[in-house]
Amino acid sequence: MKYSLSYLFLLTILLSTASCGLNKKNNADSIPEGERYKLAVCDWMILKRQKIGAFQLAHEIGADGLELDMGGLGKRDSFDNKLREPHFQILFKEKASEFDIELSSIAMSGFYAQSLVGRDNYRDLIQDCLQTMKAMGVKTAFLPLGTEGDLIKKPEIRPEMVRRLRTIGDMAAKDSLTVGIETSLDAQGEVELLEEINSPGIKIYFNFQNPLEAGRDVYKELRVLGKDRICQIHCTDTDGVTLPNNKRLNMRKIKETLDDMGWSGWLVVERSRDANDVRNVKGNFSANVAYLREVFN
Repeated sequence: MKYSLSYLFLLTILLSTASCGLNKKNNADSIPEGERYKLAVCDWMILKRQKIGAFQLAHEIGADGLELDMGGLGKRDSFDNKLREPHFQILFKEKASEFDIELSSIAMSGFYAQSLVGRDNYRDLIQDCLQTMKAMGVKTAFLPLGTEGDLIKKPEIRPEMVRRLRTIGDMAAKDSLTVGIETSLDAQGEVELLEEINSPGIKIYFNFQNPLEAGRDVYKELRVLGKDRICQIHCTDTDGVTLPNNKRLNMRKIKETLDDMGWSGWLVVERSRDANDVRNVKGNFSANVAYLREVFN
């Protein structure tokens, strides 16, 4: 069958347009042309952990995206994860589309207080997260090593931690996924840790709060790590004041540093709440997102 050149040209444009639309909806880590940075908020920090209302609230706050948590862990054998169920997967996707909110990442915040090296079933927990990522079309997971995985205070756990993170990285890499870890180490220590783990599925999920609290130069830390080792950034400080009022974090210098590095991706607002009004979710997070929008976009 023969087709005219004009028909083939039109068909090419239509297929290209459809492909771009699918990429935006299904690949949460894709950055549309012309946008280096996108802004998300954490569902557990806006008090909407795995709740449908998180999408509307994220939209009202002014964010582009949402970091979904896997649910509580505590002393359970598994995450309290609704997203294992197809019904909730469909519902969450519908709400995301309704409020034009993308999914930046899936978080395992339960490991802030739980020990990764102390869990015999850690592979099952990670597999649950990876399955959720695939179901929701997300490419990046957040895994904090937390207080129980502090490699500075507990250096004796390092060999087992490295072994497990290598396993986790290899599990993720099989599906072209990335697990971003947050550690207590400085940037050079994280470079060495990544080299020791030696898995393409593990990168650093950088958090401004950590070097600031330790008295380190956050701008230098970013440069030491470099763009290819940082998968995403928790773009906030500890609670106290909102970002527009933060005197120890120069966000314009952060942008200049990231621009110079050639980094692009999701900036995820986790904290930086006003200590005098900490429960004012919309007020705190709207102020932070609006300020980041002004600086980065």
